[in-house]
Amino acid sequence: MTSPHDPSAAGAGPLKGGLRGGRFRLGPHRSVRTGPRRGVPLPLLLPALVGLVFLVLPLIALLVRTPWHSLPDQLTSTEVWQALRLSLLCATAATAVSLVIGVPLAWLLARVEFPGRGFVRALVTLPLVLPPVVGGVALLMALGRNGVVGQWLDSWFGITLPFTTAGVVVAEAFVAMPFLVISVEGTLRAADPRYEEAATTLGASRFTAFRRVTLPLIAPGIAAGAVLAWARALGEFGATITFAGNFPGRTQTMPLAVYLALQSDPAAAMSLSLVLLAVSVAVLAGLRDRWMTAS
Repeated sequence: MTSPHDPSAAGAGPLKGGLRGGRFRLGPHRSVRTGPRRGVPLPLLLPALVGLVFLVLPLIALLVRTPWHSLPDQLTSTEVWQALRLSLLCATAATAVSLVIGVPLAWLLARVEFPGRGFVRALVTLPLVLPPVVGGVALLMALGRNGVVGQWLDSWFGITLPFTTAGVVVAEAFVAMPFLVISVEGTLRAADPRYEEAATTLGASRFTAFRRVTLPLIAPGIAAGAVLAWARALGEFGATITFAGNFPGRTQTMPLAVYLALQSDPAAAMSLSLVLLAVSVAVLAGLRDRWMTAS
C-alpha cells in the first residue's frame, strides 16, 4: 500500500505541480519563490544612486549651459567645420588602419599558440591604460624625425609624420586599435573553430577558410570593434596634440578645437562639446543590441 507521504505517489511528490509562476510548489500549503527578490538593500541603493548622479550630472549640466540661441552660428563657422571634417576623416582612416592590421592580430592571439602569447596580449592592450600624452611621446621617439624608425623614413623615403594630418591618423590608430583587437579576439574565442577545421579538411587553405568561413562568423564583433575604435579615435586628444600638434585645418581635430576654444570662447567650447556628445550617443545607439539589451 502506498503511503500518502511516499514521493512516488501520484500527485503527492515534494515538487507537486512543478515550477509555476516562478515558484516550486512543495505540497498544498508551501512554496519556494525562485525569482529575484524585489527589495534593494539601502547600503547598495544609496551608493548606486550617487554613482548614477555623478556620471549623469555633468552631461545634464552641459545640456543646460549650452547657449542654444547661438548654437547655429557656432556650428556653421569655418573653424568648426574644418575641425569636424578633419576629425571625421582622420577617425575613419585610423579605423581603416586598425581593421587592416588589427583583425589579423586578433586572429593571431585567438587562434595561434606561441610562446609569450600572454605577454604579447598585454603589450597590445597597453595603450588602453597608458596615458595618451605618454603614448604621444612614445610615438615621437619612434616615428619622429630623429626617432628610432622615423629617421630612416625621413632619410630614405622623405616621409615625415609628426605635425601632419598623417600623424593624426597614426596617433588615433595607436590609441584606438586595442579596442578593435579586444572585441574581435573575444568574438573569435566564442566562435567554434571546428568550422575552420572542416573547411581546411575539404581542401581550403587557412587564409581561404579565414576569408570565407571565419570572417562571416565574426562580422558582428568586427563591426562593434570598428565602431568603438572609430569613437575612440574621434575623441582622442593627448596623443594627437603631442605627436601631431594643433594646427587649424591640418591637425586640429574636434577635441583640440574644444580645448582651444575653452580658453577664449567658452560658448564655442560648449557647442563643440555638444557635437561630440551627440556622436557618442549615436555610437551607443548603434551598439544597443550588444551592450544595452537586458540579458
